Amino acid sequence: MSRAVHPELEPSAYGLLVRLDECGRQRATELAGYIGIGKATMSRQLRALEELGLVAREPDPADGRAWLIALTGEGQERVRRVREARRARYAGRLADWDPGEVSELARLLGQLNRGMER
Repeated sequence: MSRAVHPELEPSAYGLLVRLDECGRQRATELAGYIGIGKATMSRQLRALEELGLVAREPDPADGRAWLIALTGEGQERVRRVREARRARYAGRLADWDPGEVSELARLLGQLNRGMER
């Protein structure tokens, strides 16, 4: 998915973009904790995303020493396009499934997602 957003993007960076899209701006330490990577790796990935114009840093109003990371308009648009392409691909693959099976898959995937967030 990351290469669909930008050909120079590291695979793990896609998760960062999705997290920012879903949760809004966050501190780098929050992102690192969520993804499960170290500060140095996070810093490198954020610098690359910033250079590609997909994220921007802004001062944290709650702490003048800290920065918040947010998607840029370009970052939001690229994530949206990739998500739409993924949805279309899944819809095509599931077109021949029985509607009850699709509903059951959606239910089970929701259960898996909730379990992963714990």
